[in-house]
Amino acid sequence: MTSQDQNSGFRSDDNGQSSFLGKLLTIDSKLGNQDVEGLKFLCRDCISHRQLEKSSSASDIFDHLLEEELLSEEDPFFLAELLYIIKQKSLLRYLNQSKEQVESLLPTRGRVSLFRNLLYELSESIGSENLKDMIFLLRESIPKIQMTSLGFLAYLEKQGLIDEDNLRLLEDLCRRVVPNLMRKIEKYKREKASQVVTPPVDREPESLHQRKEEPFSRSDIEELLEALPALPKGSWQDQPSRSSGSLRTSFSLVSTEMLGASPATLPSETSTEKASVYRMDRKHRGHCVVVNNHKFTSMSDRPGTDKDAEHLRHVFEWLGFSVRVYDNVTKGHLDNVLQEYKCHPGHSDGDCFVFCVLTHGKFGAVYSSDGTLVPIQEIMSHFTAQQCPGLAHKPKLFFIQACQGEEIQPPVFIEADAVNPERVPPSLQDSIPDEADFLLGLATVPGYVSFRHVEKGSWYIQSLCNHLKSLVPRNEDILSILTAVNNDVSQQADREGTKKQMPQPAFTLRKKLVFPVPQEKL
Repeated sequence: MTSQDQNSGFRSDDNGQSSFLGKLLTIDSKLGNQDVEGLKFLCRDCISHRQLEKSSSASDIFDHLLEEELLSEEDPFFLAELLYIIKQKSLLRYLNQSKEQVESLLPTRGRVSLFRNLLYELSESIGSENLKDMIFLLRESIPKIQMTSLGFLAYLEKQGLIDEDNLRLLEDLCRRVVPNLMRKIEKYKREKASQVVTPPVDREPESLHQRKEEPFSRSDIEELLEALPALPKGSWQDQPSRSSGSLRTSFSLVSTEMLGASPATLPSETSTEKASVYRMDRKHRGHCVVVNNHKFTSMSDRPGTDKDAEHLRHVFEWLGFSVRVYDNVTKGHLDNVLQEYKCHPGHSDGDCFVFCVLTHGKFGAVYSSDGTLVPIQEIMSHFTAQQCPGLAHKPKLFFIQACQGEEIQPPVFIEADAVNPERVPPSLQDSIPDEADFLLGLATVPGYVSFRHVEKGSWYIQSLCNHLKSLVPRNEDILSILTAVNNDVSQQADREGTKKQMPQPAFTLRKKLVFPVPQEKL
């Protein structure tokens, strides 16, 4: 490693850490490309996929682990575990660890999941010829690019074709190509079945201010809004703002990384419905949180929002959720609510989690009642598998009733193939975490206002609740319901017919989400 690489690899303000960082650089210099690939794969549950994709060396990964406080001079065990798994046990000495010490601590301190350990072990036993055979069997679903065995398994996981509870496709491949690997899979099943699920024990509370990544910084938002032309205030809009009459006519469901992924099965097999639907038969449906901001310290009130909050409570209680409504939530109160539900022990026995925010907003962010702008991504990041293990592999739904900009969507009275084609609509991809099982439902597309009737409530929330009531009994899945909501809201307009709205969902759901039909009628 060059001196330039050493200077750019790690950031530290404490000279006392230089010795420890030097040891990490030494470890980095002794790891090859295959080792780096292994480290990236083993860290998929604790470092965002975007960051891992940008990591080209072990030092890049170490840097992320340091930032996430998963690695320190005082506690280097997680790195020791990683080196042990990739069979670089000789490097443990740089961390003052031994093979025996790591083995004795793994049962109580190990962070790498059984599932990830299994895939890594399998990759080591899948030779190049075996890999060719597996890719051939899935030739309709696998891109024609060169892959390692580990990259192949990572691709299957990324596309939602395998997960810790669904190894059917992997078992079929192994039976046909490498039958002796079935022993490893059976061992994994036995160990997983014997695991005792315990409530997650978290470190000291983490403030929203401490997050390292934000999809949109304050300066980004201000720069975007300054670029929008000014119009008079709209009497219906959720955010006191200037508005533009520009039109955007291209709207769609956005699925980060999941669009275009078709279910892959072996030629003689078909997937069962059960494997493609989220489980909804645990002890309770889950928790639903509603943040309802009506009054603000420095912004206009939001009359009609209490109607939305009551409707959400009514519908989600009907669906079996335990619902809590929090009114006029300050930034400090929001931190406490997020911390409470991030560590809630009830998640382990629940099927799902819902978080609703009714407030003023801007592009990619929402306002607390005391006027603090909070990025949506920061709210959602509290419920990733790493931060909230009790919700791992379970659907997490976020519904945001707030403006996402200052433009107003006027109605279209003539057809056009394109309007302002040079303007590319912003993507929601940066707002949702880089992992599966999230859904974000926005009342409006990024850059535009949303509307709320001062007595009846908002167009979006009222439509969402009404369609849940009518379509859940028909066994419709959540994406079909949100498509119906899109259609309904898009057809609404104010009295003058000059203001329109289009909601937009973004999701990384791996399966269909179908709420069981409640026994009681609503």
